[in-house]
Amino acid sequence: MKKILVCVALMATGFFGVAQVGVGTTNPHASAVLDVESTTKGFLPPRMTQAQINSIVNPAEGLLVYCLDCTIKDLYVNDGTGFVSLTFGGAIYLTTVVDVAGQNGTVWMDRNLGAKQVATSRSDAAAYGDLYQWGRRADGHQIRNSATTTGQLNFGSQSSKFVLSSNDWLSASDDTLWQAGKNDPCPTGYRIPTETELDAERTSFATNNAEGAYGSALKLTLAGYREGTNGELDSEGSYGGYWSYTHSGSNPSMLSFNNYNVRIGTGYRSEGYSVRCIKIK
Repeated sequence: MKKILVCVALMATGFFGVAQVGVGTTNPHASAVLDVESTTKGFLPPRMTQAQINSIVNPAEGLLVYCLDCTIKDLYVNDGTGFVSLTFGGAIYLTTVVDVAGQNGTVWMDRNLGAKQVATSRSDAAAYGDLYQWGRRADGHQIRNSATTTGQLNFGSQSSKFVLSSNDWLSASDDTLWQAGKNDPCPTGYRIPTETELDAERTSFATNNAEGAYGSALKLTLAGYREGTNGELDSEGSYGGYWSYTHSGSNPSMLSFNNYNVRIGTGYRSEGYSVRCIKIK
């Protein structure tokens, strides 16, 4: 037994002492510590749920994993700040969400969808998060600097681009989107809120303005919005708009506020506004 253990130890020492390792090749590239070659199989990185990824203790910068249940399933790499989507170039961070209590027994995410952190002020840019066109899933269009495309689209044909339109990004409006999980961008266990749920939070604000919105349990921010007609960002630091899935006539309802007032109003479906997800009971 001792001889076997000695042999194994020597083999391990020899393997890890080699400067380069080739898998599928006897001639690894000089610049690579590990060179994997194949024309029939791929490289399979560790696959984890978002909760498992977020529970990694002191992850090394450059650590690579694949997320199985994220809103956008993708390879994520730790950039020293957090795990970020490789596909969307640093714009989508995985964050550990904490539930916060709202009105009438509701429970909400503690930050805007896509935000890196809980807001530390009403104009905290790191807490602004993404800007969604109404009814669209998390497909990349919600990133603040995503590319744009002109003209309405048929459902299912949208890509990762923000659709420029004066009213709806869809050629045929669909009032059922964001209801019963249809195209819902919220993480598993959460959904888009209703107008009634957003209005209940509004009436609880200590002051009827942005200060009251930020001072609430939800810590809502002046994240601005994205123009539907040209895709330009507008009013960051001076306006906040949050979608509901409820309709008021042809336009969806939303909570909006600035430094002077708060109200429930409506928005065009082609415009990009913030999303704050509510927990499913």
